[in-house]
Amino acid sequence: MSTTHLYLGIDCGTQGTKALILDSESGQVLGLGSAPHTLIQGAQGRREQDPGQWLDALQHATRQALTQAGISGQQIQGIGVSAQQHGLVLLDSQGDVLRPAKLWCDTESTGENNQLLEWLGGETGSLERLGLVIAPGYTVSKLLWTKHHHPQILARTAHILLPHDYLNFWLTGRCCSEYGDASGTGYFNVRTRQWDRELLHHIDPDGHLEQALPELIEPRQPIGRIRPLIAQLLGLNPDAVVSSGGGDNMMAAIGTGNIEPGIITMSLGSSGTVYAFDPQPQARPEASVASFCSSTGGWLPLICTLNLTNVTGAVRELFGLSLEGFNQMARQAPAGAEGVSLLPFLNGERVPALPDATGNFQGLTLTNMTQANLCRAAIEGTTYGLRYGLDLLRRNGLQSHVIRLVGGGSKSPLWRQLVADIMATPVVCPEQSEAAALGAAIQAAWCVAADSPTLADLCRRCVRLDPAGETRPEADNVRAYEHFYQRYRLQVAALTE
Repeated sequence: MSTTHLYLGIDCGTQGTKALILDSESGQVLGLGSAPHTLIQGAQGRREQDPGQWLDALQHATRQALTQAGISGQQIQGIGVSAQQHGLVLLDSQGDVLRPAKLWCDTESTGENNQLLEWLGGETGSLERLGLVIAPGYTVSKLLWTKHHHPQILARTAHILLPHDYLNFWLTGRCCSEYGDASGTGYFNVRTRQWDRELLHHIDPDGHLEQALPELIEPRQPIGRIRPLIAQLLGLNPDAVVSSGGGDNMMAAIGTGNIEPGIITMSLGSSGTVYAFDPQPQARPEASVASFCSSTGGWLPLICTLNLTNVTGAVRELFGLSLEGFNQMARQAPAGAEGVSLLPFLNGERVPALPDATGNFQGLTLTNMTQANLCRAAIEGTTYGLRYGLDLLRRNGLQSHVIRLVGGGSKSPLWRQLVADIMATPVVCPEQSEAAALGAAIQAAWCVAADSPTLADLCRRCVRLDPAGETRPEADNVRAYEHFYQRYRLQVAALTE
């Protein structure tokens, strides 16, 4: 084991924080740690979190990862931070958090998003101005919501940060943001890679918000060294360098080696994401495609579905099944679930764009209404949404030679086969399921020294694919699922009418 190539990757998600120790010379992951978060939930779609929990979880997960790796924190050369996108963290002039962070899944500011979208000139105006269409989860509507509901807090705001920016601020004392995570704010132009100050001026004509923006930095620019007090608290090397870091999707792209055209990363988590690297910004992006910047110097067109393992989990709990019991039940049903289909829009939906939709089973008869068919229809229905998103990316010219599958659902052989068959594309799983934490550690290695290997070299060394998880599409299934997918498209079209 090298003692001069050890890096710490942090991933602060909705449910918890993960920490990972990487030896960038051997490409081995030496240790993992984790700690949970809790949500503050309320009416009208409120989903918030106390950033203090993130700091506590980061400390716990880091100590756990170091212990599992069997190394001293004094050997860590660099730190990379990944975090959930879109969250709004407001700090006062002393650097203290002013209120709980509104998260990506918070929909309380949907009305404010609609007001801003109207001001921008609708979807067309938003695309022309920003390069993407703002959505309720984006940060910008949370700012307008804060102005409407907590004007006194907005008046005291000295720094507007995203979750990963806040963790970097805690580590280094600097307020910075990089292009990938900044893309999801809704007040950032993804083509010019600059803040849209006029949009913020519209929200706050006094110019207060513009002055609270963090400094924008390039993906390979480090933020700086860890603060001595924090190094002591975490037991880390006081000379450790903190990289630019990024949003969880951007870091997971690095952690799956998705840094060149032809690779699709697909995540089967509570929500579903599909994204691919593009060396150029999308010339004519679809309204449902978020044409974010990558954290590697390019772009990362992305779609997000709001309904995935949260839906299969709900069906599993309805029947009182264990995870293995649910999978066994779904395997008993044939492809197409004997005509049963589920439109799985339990949370509304972002892709397809059906924010007010609800879920419903269709095609039920006295003979096909079985637990097996309902379980299989839940997996198939959520996967059709990802196919819908993949088709949008393909329509924008992105190639998909292979899908790199991550997230909890990727551990199911049945789901892996369904993805391969429905997408008509080979599927492979990385060995390391914590793709965002791994990507953050790889990015830290890339940032630390000018003479370090290229990012492509680091990804080749550190991103390892699991041959046991390789799944190829089966021709008969591909033909069958094309028919069932078109049925799904007709059902979605009926909702939009």
